[in-house]
Amino acid sequence: MPESLRILSNKLKRGLAQLPYLPRALGLVWAAAPALTVAWMVLIVVQGLLPAATVTLTRLLVDGLVGVLGKGLDWAVIRPTLVYAALIGGIMLLAELLRGLTSWIRTAQAELVQDHVAALVQRQSLILDMAFYDSPDYYDALYRARRESGYRPVAILENLGGLLQNGITLVAMAAVLIPYGVWLPIALFLSTLPAFFVVLNYTLRQHQWRHETTEAERRTWYFDWLLSARETAAELRLFRLGDYFQAGYQELRKRLREQRLKWVKDESVARLFASATALVVSAAAMAWMGWRALQGTVTLGDLALFYQAFNQGQGLMRSLLDSLSQLYSNSLFLGDLFAYLALVPQVVDPPSPRQLPVVRGEVRFEQVGFCYPGGGRQALKGLDLTIPAGQVAAIVGVNGAGKSTLIKLLCRFYDPEAGRVLLDGVDLRELSIAQVRRSVTVLFQEPVHYQETAGQNIAVGDLEVGDLTGQVRAAAQAAGADGLIEALPLGYQTILGKWFAGGTELSVGEWQRVALARAFLRQSAILVLDEPTSSMDPWAEADWLARFRRLAHGRTALIITHRFTTAAHADVIHVMHDGRIVESGSHYDLLACGGSYARSWNEQMQRWLEKPGAG
Repeated sequence: MPESLRILSNKLKRGLAQLPYLPRALGLVWAAAPALTVAWMVLIVVQGLLPAATVTLTRLLVDGLVGVLGKGLDWAVIRPTLVYAALIGGIMLLAELLRGLTSWIRTAQAELVQDHVAALVQRQSLILDMAFYDSPDYYDALYRARRESGYRPVAILENLGGLLQNGITLVAMAAVLIPYGVWLPIALFLSTLPAFFVVLNYTLRQHQWRHETTEAERRTWYFDWLLSARETAAELRLFRLGDYFQAGYQELRKRLREQRLKWVKDESVARLFASATALVVSAAAMAWMGWRALQGTVTLGDLALFYQAFNQGQGLMRSLLDSLSQLYSNSLFLGDLFAYLALVPQVVDPPSPRQLPVVRGEVRFEQVGFCYPGGGRQALKGLDLTIPAGQVAAIVGVNGAGKSTLIKLLCRFYDPEAGRVLLDGVDLRELSIAQVRRSVTVLFQEPVHYQETAGQNIAVGDLEVGDLTGQVRAAAQAAGADGLIEALPLGYQTILGKWFAGGTELSVGEWQRVALARAFLRQSAILVLDEPTSSMDPWAEADWLARFRRLAHGRTALIITHRFTTAAHADVIHVMHDGRIVESGSHYDLLACGGSYARSWNEQMQRWLEKPGAG
């Protein structure tokens, strides 16, 4: 097989491979707007028939005008001609009305479909495992899905609508042209075929280029975020990093821009050749029809009809083939959306989840081994740890010891590769994910700053609470956040953060107190605090520790901390090193043992005593 035919065959095969996405795309549109879709289809059929009716009436009008020339203004003679003119005017008015109505329906469809697909992407993002966020490929898939999902399904619907409408009109035009020569519809098709293959070829190139440059596009977005975000503003100004990151952004954009302009230039040249071919065929057909008119074998009405029919038919063929190529293009990009929606989480509910009528809160890690996806080092290595129900335990250790990994396994964001994690003696994998996570409250080291009111920032800790107002105030008081909230301009109704108008920004320590209140609101059996006092001054820390012991009464509490002054208030302190527990005991027991905890404590105290004025 010649190389050109082989390439063409491969492209056609790739195009046919996208056809299964069409029913799914139409299913998305139908699920979002069924009534509007039916109305749209009716309008498409009607609008497809109107051009053929106009062409036919034009022939009758021209022949009628020729017939009344030289016969005066006899009403009986000119009445049929005026009727044809009125009908043409009525069809033009109806076509304009239908275009406006179709535009409104397409806009409404687009809004509903965009919201529907966005909900699908968001829902998929919420059910996928945390492990997906450890993979750059996942970010590429998410980026492509979010970039294309908003408009591609509606674009496919418009493509199909164009195919249907133009196809109906083209069949009608072909029926009009066939009496003048069977070869005319064939000439129409052949004249537009080069343009179709040009568009098909460059559509495939565009999709391939977008795939290859996904990471580069994401990096430009990252540079843009760095240069404009509040979180990075202070450091970029202090270290004068703006020019550095802007240069990186411009360099990437230049490379992407040059690549895109190159294939657009190549496409423009190819389109010019295709248009020249269509022009030659059109000129030949018109010359042939003009010769027949000069010979008297066709009337002026026939010539006017032929000109309109052939000219419109050629435009319709171009539109029809262009719709096919766009349909192919949109199907390619929708493949990215459906590929993302097809991702399957691995952390799922068991077929028949067990139920714990009452969660006491005993936590046990048995020979747990775990390595993050794509990581070369094990975060946990045969870890054994038991935290009895109602105990306040602290986990201390150097960075990278595996402390935060315990939280992620306890919340079942990941499943261990070896061993098991038990809640009240039951493997977490035997329970429903909802029950596991309902049993645990976590104050993360970097809690989310919700750009909502102070009351809502606390209320999101447990939206199922009945008396929300009273419980929110009680949680704020328990966390020591009530004073700072009541001092805000609108108290609990004050919007926190500076993203929206009227917002008030808090300090890092104040945000942590609000997040702590959020954790206290959720009355779960297990309370996990990841560096809860890291942003507090010594006075605030002492006040919080006094409150914490009262609030943790009857609940299992796990404190991840670097501050020994915080860990010292726990019932039991577990020292982690290299993914294992190496020491356990109370503060005074560990000091008496003289191990790593005691050495670290003594070094910390020695540094404090050596400070000027510390005596």
